[in-house]
Amino acid sequence: MGSLSGFKYREIIKKLKKLGFEFLRQGAGSHEIWHNPSTNRYVTIPNHPGDMPEGTLKAILNQANVDIKIFLQS
Repeated sequence: MGSLSGFKYREIIKKLKKLGFEFLRQGAGSHEIWHNPSTNRYVTIPNHPGDMPEGTLKAILNQANVDIKIFLQS
């Protein structure tokens, strides 16, 4: 298990809000679209129960252009 394991949806959202992301709209199914006005980046985040898979969280951070170390520190 890596450093990105064990994060739940609410924890991820809390950290992304600290990094400037805001809820934009509901996406398809249980997915949400979030936007950072200062960087003009959009991310799609699945709102599923349980822990977010490491690969999915890594893809979210890549889409948001957020470094893993910065995400873990926020």
